[in-house]
Amino acid sequence: MSARPSAAKGGPGLVLFRPFGIPVHVTASWLIVAALITLVYGQLVEGRLFLGAGSYVLAFVFAVLLYASVLVHELAHSVVARGYGLPVRRIVLYVLGGVSEIEREAPTPGREFWIAFAGPALSLLLAGGFFGLSLFADPFSVPGELLFQLWLANLLVGVFNLLPGLPLDGGRLLRAGVWKLTGRPLTGSVAAAWGGRVLALLVVALPLLLAWAAGGSPSPWALVWGLVLGGFMWMGATESLRAARVRARVPNLRARTLARPAVLVPADTPLAEAERRAGQEGAEAIVAVDAAGTPVSIVHPSAAEAITPGRRAWVPVSSLARAVTEHSVVRGDLEGEELLTALTSHPMSEYLVADAEGRVLGVLRARDVNAAMAGRT
Repeated sequence: MSARPSAAKGGPGLVLFRPFGIPVHVTASWLIVAALITLVYGQLVEGRLFLGAGSYVLAFVFAVLLYASVLVHELAHSVVARGYGLPVRRIVLYVLGGVSEIEREAPTPGREFWIAFAGPALSLLLAGGFFGLSLFADPFSVPGELLFQLWLANLLVGVFNLLPGLPLDGGRLLRAGVWKLTGRPLTGSVAAAWGGRVLALLVVALPLLLAWAAGGSPSPWALVWGLVLGGFMWMGATESLRAARVRARVPNLRARTLARPAVLVPADTPLAEAERRAGQEGAEAIVAVDAAGTPVSIVHPSAAEAITPGRRAWVPVSSLARAVTEHSVVRGDLEGEELLTALTSHPMSEYLVADAEGRVLGVLRARDVNAAMAGRT
C-alpha cells in the first residue's frame, strides 16, 4: 500500500468508479482475500454474536470495509499529489492492498513527505473517529461490530504503512528524510529500499519468533502469509531500488547526444548505395528525403537487414522506411524529463532529431534511450 511513480499503460482488473476523476481498478485477486477473510473472521463473529450464517455475511462486509479503508488511504495520496501538480494515472486494489500510481516523481523531499504521509494520517484519523463512535455502541450488536471493524481496519492500514521501508509509505517518508539530509534522492531510495528488505525478512521470521517465544510451533497459515507478505515486500523494495536508479539517470538523457549520425539520401536510392554512403560518412542511420531535401522517412534497421545481398542494389530505401510525422520529430535540445515526456507521448521505435532550424542531427532509437536509462551505455 503506497504511492509510487508509474509509467505503465493500460490497467489491470475492473474499473469500478472514478472518484475525483481517478480510475479505481480492482483485480480478481481481491476475491481470494475476501474469501479468506469471510471464512476466518466469520468464525470469530459467530463466537461473539451467534448470528449463524449472518456471521459470514458480516465477515464479508468487513472484507469490503477493509478495502474501502485502503481506497480512502490511496485517495489521500492521490489528492495531495494532484494538489502538487503531479498527475495520477490510477489506483489499483489487489491481493495485498492498494497502490496509487503517480506519473511523475515528487520534485522535492518535502512534497514527497506530504504525499506519503497523507495516506497513513487519514487512516489513523478515521481509526480514531470510528473508535470514538464505537464507545457509544453495544459491542455485541451489529452496529458495534461494524464500528469495531472500521476502526480496526483503518488502524491496521495506517500503522502497517508507517513501517520504515519501501514499498510502504513509511519507506517513502524515510526516503524523503534521507533525501532532505543528503540532497540526493537516490541515497534516500537506497536507504528506504534496504529498510524494506529488512522489514521483509522480519515479516517472514515473525511467525517463527512468536512460536518460539510461546514454546510451540508456528501456524501453517501464519507461515504462508509471512512468506507471501515478506516476499511481496522484498520484491517491492527491490523494484523501488531499480526504478530509483533508472530515475537517477533521467537528467543525463539528451536527444542530441543519444542520436545516431544519419546520412540523407533521395527516397529512390538503392539500399546498397545508401549503405555505401553511410559507411563513407560514418553514419549509423539512413534518412530518405524528397526532391526538396526534406526528410520524409527513416529506414528501419530490421527491414534493411532482412534484404538479401543480391537484392540490395535494387530495393529503394523508401520501401524499407517509416514515414516521418510531426510526432516522430524531436528537438535536439530536449533532455531529461522533457525528452522522456516527448517520447512516451507518442511511442515509436525511431525518431528524427532536428535542431531549431529543422536541420537533421541524427536518428534517436527508443532502444538506445532504454539502454541509457538502464545504464548499459
